[in-house]
Amino acid sequence: MVYAKNYISNCIKFQLTNVSKLHTMKFNTKLPKVLKPYFEEEIVNFESAFSKNDYVLAFQHLENAHIIGQAYPFAHTFVHWKMLHFGIKIKNTKEVIGQIPRLIFGGIKSFIDVIPTGNTGGANVSALKPMPIRPELQRILNLLKNESI
Repeated sequence: MVYAKNYISNCIKFQLTNVSKLHTMKFNTKLPKVLKPYFEEEIVNFESAFSKNDYVLAFQHLENAHIIGQAYPFAHTFVHWKMLHFGIKIKNTKEVIGQIPRLIFGGIKSFIDVIPTGNTGGANVSALKPMPIRPELQRILNLLKNESI
């Protein structure tokens, strides 16, 4: 009986805590205009490097696009889609398998603003691990902060 009371009490506390988080939760949708040109530039640079068979540079551009767009579901999902196609084209089984759950859950996590900031998005890193953001990308992300001041 004591166990049941504790269990119910903990469930109620959990629900109340999560309800209060909903009031502060930020819902993201599409990429802000100030970030869009940088995101698109990374995608164009990816395509260019890939067409020249420079796969290392191509993937670096996808990682940059991922960092720029990961807080926004459409951009985030698009990058994972590109990473999946990249893995298929170069026949990298690890990348293909690693991108499937990222493709399914990445956009959802972006929508509710639960992302590992700075994560580069490839299957070569944990999908849940926050990572440091390189200064040149941080300057791009700071444009968004400066715009809202």
